Amino acid sequence: MINIENESSLHNTLKVYYASLNNGSTEVKADGHIYDILTADNQVIEIQTKNLGALYKKLEHTLETGKKVTLVHPVAVKNTIYLYDEQGKVLSKRKSSKSGHIYDIFSELTKIYPLLENKNFTLKVLEIKMIEERLKTDKNVQSKNNRRRFRKNWNKINKRLEEILEEHTFSSKQDFIKILPPLPSEFSSKDLKDAMKKQKTPARIYNNPTIILWVLVRMNCIIQTKTEKRFRFYKFV
Repeated sequence: MINIENESSLHNTLKVYYASLNNGSTEVKADGHIYDILTADNQVIEIQTKNLGALYKKLEHTLETGKKVTLVHPVAVKNTIYLYDEQGKVLSKRKSSKSGHIYDIFSELTKIYPLLENKNFTLKVLEIKMIEERLKTDKNVQSKNNRRRFRKNWNKINKRLEEILEEHTFSSKQDFIKILPPLPSEFSSKDLKDAMKKQKTPARIYNNPTIILWVLVRMNCIIQTKTEKRFRFYKFV
C-alpha cells in the first residue's frame, strides 16, 4: 500500500511519482511527441486517466522506434466527492455510489489491444482512492465536455489522488488471465457472468461479460471451442 501526498491533479501526481520512481524527466520532447516521462535508460512512461484509445497512435509510433513503453492507468475503486462554493468552502462531502473495478480495464482495452502483444509494452493498472472536487453553480449547467444528458448545479473541477491501493502489471497474456475468477476448462459468457457475480463484481460488469471475452479472443488468450444452446464456449490457449 502506497501513500502519496495530494497535489492539484491526479495526472500530475502520478507523473511526478513515476518519474521519481524511475529516475525520469517529465514533459520531454522526443520522436515528434511530448512524453509524460522519459527515463534515464530511454524508456517512455505515459499516464492516462481515461480514454486509452486517444494514445494509440502515439504509443504505436513510439514502440516502432524500439523504445520500451509503460502505460499507467488509474481506476478509482473508492471515490469521495467534495462540493465547494465559490469561496472554496466545503459544502458537502460524501462517498460516491459509483466505484470502479479492475475489470473496467477491458472496456479500455478494446481500443488498444493490438499493442498488448508487443514485448516492449507494459500496462500498469492502479486501484486507487480518489477525491473528486466539484464547484457548486447558481443554476443548472452543462458539463465542460457537453456530455450531460441533463444539466446539473455543479461542475467537476479536479481529481486528486488520495492513495494507491494496488498496482497490477500486465506484460503478458497470463497477467490478464490471472485476474479472472475461477472458470471451468470450457466456459461460456454465462459461466463468466456467474463467476464474476459470485466474486461480487459490480452488476454493470457481470451483466456484460462479452466485452471481456471479446478482448481475450483478440489477444489470443482464449479460443472458441464450440457453440451449444446458443452459447459460444471457450478455453484458455
